Amino acid sequence: MSTDTGDKINEIDELKQRIVRLESELQGEGVEKRWTPPQFYFAYELMGGMTLGLIAAGSSLLFNIIGASMTGRHPLELIRTYLTFPMGEKALTLESDFALAAGVCLYLLTGMIGGIPIHLILSRYFGKHSFGARFMVATILGIGVWLVNFYGIISWLQPKLIGGNWILENIPKWVAIATHLIFAWTMVIVGRLGQFVPIEKESVPVGT
Repeated sequence: MSTDTGDKINEIDELKQRIVRLESELQGEGVEKRWTPPQFYFAYELMGGMTLGLIAAGSSLLFNIIGASMTGRHPLELIRTYLTFPMGEKALTLESDFALAAGVCLYLLTGMIGGIPIHLILSRYFGKHSFGARFMVATILGIGVWLVNFYGIISWLQPKLIGGNWILENIPKWVAIATHLIFAWTMVIVGRLGQFVPIEKESVPVGT
């Protein structure tokens, strides 16, 4: 074997050894941390509140459908009454399937929006409390939302814009309160499903 060939073989061996050292350095030092959000992940809780609000709105609507059917009223009597806000008194005798379906969608959309603040409060300030404590807080929030919606907004806004006060006149107080409580209680029951739980940070080797 010539000297030139031997030098090339030695150079190849040195390069192989260098590659091994570089790979070892990458495994020992070149690690990246798995990204872990902070303790309160606002964007996650925001989406969780919307999702849980949709579920809670469906639950409260189902409660009203069953209650209305049992008392001989139209199953979507609640939707009819809420539609008096944009449509006026004629909504109380509404039979259009399309309009009622649109009313249901608006009801669920409102629930999605309303679920955000309730979920944020429960997860941000009462995330580690017992179910009983969260249930009591949700009860207070549900009643508070009812008072604000009916007597802080609707009681003066509907007469001013539409010329009547059909929502307060046609929805009994106990039905309005129960609807809001069912909504809030559902948020508590399914609330843990939408609460962010941070994971422990782990070192993950590059390339895995």
